[in-house]
Amino acid sequence: MLDRLLRSNFVANYGSVFVLILLCAYYSYMTYGEQQPISEAAGIEVANTISESISPGESVLIVIRNTVGDRLFATALEKQLQKNEVEVLDTISGSPADLRKTMEEIGAAGTSLGAIATHHAGAQFGPIRKDNLAKHQEIYPSLSGVEVFIPNSYYWPTFLTRENLLNVVNQNADVAIIAIGMTMVIITAGIDLSVGSILAVSAVVTAIALQSLGGADASVTTMAFCAFLGVFACLLCGLFNGVMVTFFRVPAFIVTLAAMMIARGVALILAVRYQSYLSGGTTEGTPEAIKITTQSFSALGNGEIFSIPIPILLMLGLYGLAHYIMGHTAFGRYLYAVGGNAEAARLSGVPVTAVLIAVYAICATMAGIGGVVDASRFEGGRPNAGELYELQVIAAVVVGGTSLAGGEGRIFGTLTGAMIIAVIQNGLNMAGVKSYEQKVVFGLLILGAVVIDQFKKRR
Repeated sequence: MLDRLLRSNFVANYGSVFVLILLCAYYSYMTYGEQQPISEAAGIEVANTISESISPGESVLIVIRNTVGDRLFATALEKQLQKNEVEVLDTISGSPADLRKTMEEIGAAGTSLGAIATHHAGAQFGPIRKDNLAKHQEIYPSLSGVEVFIPNSYYWPTFLTRENLLNVVNQNADVAIIAIGMTMVIITAGIDLSVGSILAVSAVVTAIALQSLGGADASVTTMAFCAFLGVFACLLCGLFNGVMVTFFRVPAFIVTLAAMMIARGVALILAVRYQSYLSGGTTEGTPEAIKITTQSFSALGNGEIFSIPIPILLMLGLYGLAHYIMGHTAFGRYLYAVGGNAEAARLSGVPVTAVLIAVYAICATMAGIGGVVDASRFEGGRPNAGELYELQVIAAVVVGGTSLAGGEGRIFGTLTGAMIIAVIQNGLNMAGVKSYEQKVVFGLLILGAVVIDQFKKRR
């Protein structure tokens, strides 16, 4: 019964989707609880409540922390208050001591303060807690009518909040991008263990090129060219892997294992030499991240379009392109033919050597794009970036239904597998599981996926 179910078309096509849904349902149940919103919508809600509650002529003091989310909350709050013709006296985004000083100044000046607008975390600041606020009201009569307003709380799974879901996908976008190339490699019955190290090469080369050619004032053209250099360096690494696998008949596992160590060493050497160059060659450099001073370059890894992080949009665009290639081009059909039976494919006229070289080049190119995203996100080229990414990437591909034996796999399945890995990682982080303990989970995940694949192939 189990054997028949595992070999069914439903499991083959939608099994990973079902697993993803189960994981989301489980983490939603485990994280269900009271939510304290800090969003633009919450800011508008508080502004409308205040407008209906205070008397004409009374002003509002906004209290937030110095974070991006808090500033968006405060901006929406202030705009809505102004729209409702309510005066905003000031916005405090410093420490509780700054808040206390401001309130004392307002009270001493006799300014009519009707409300303090904040959120749940801000309401915990000492000066506006109920007992401390009452003391201020006794000392300063102008504060006697002050009330603290915060957004209404609600019950909802923390996992299913928009911010968390976007963060889950965004933080794993580079892994998902690399998984596109790894899917093609594994479909041809190959493997690439060098993707994490190649990502680091891309990040370091991009950072060095940016600092050398443009620096803080680099133009968009310069940034694009430097990113191209990083990706092109990775393309060369992929071509090397493909040539070694095809012309020299070295097993892909050995070739890419060697490439993994070589690429990591190259990334470290470049970082050390560049750091030494910056010091005039008088001191030995250190394998530290090469800081990128071009502020606009960080938009690729940290920016948003229509409130969606750019790495997610890039990932979806690349998956759409890969889906078209795999399902609607001769090259896509060649991949499955080579993975199913390379000799039969050769006899049928498929350029097996060219296909194999191409898939390793594509895989490395995807790693290169991931490296550019990583350099942008961290605003620096990290020579240690991508460590053990190959584990997560292979796990995403295999969990997504691609067979390690070759000849089977879908891009949509890989995307689903990448999301499964992202969800598991997010859940483990929420549970406080250490990063080194998570490696055990991912290792078991790969093993379990391979065992299921063997059941599916059993006749």
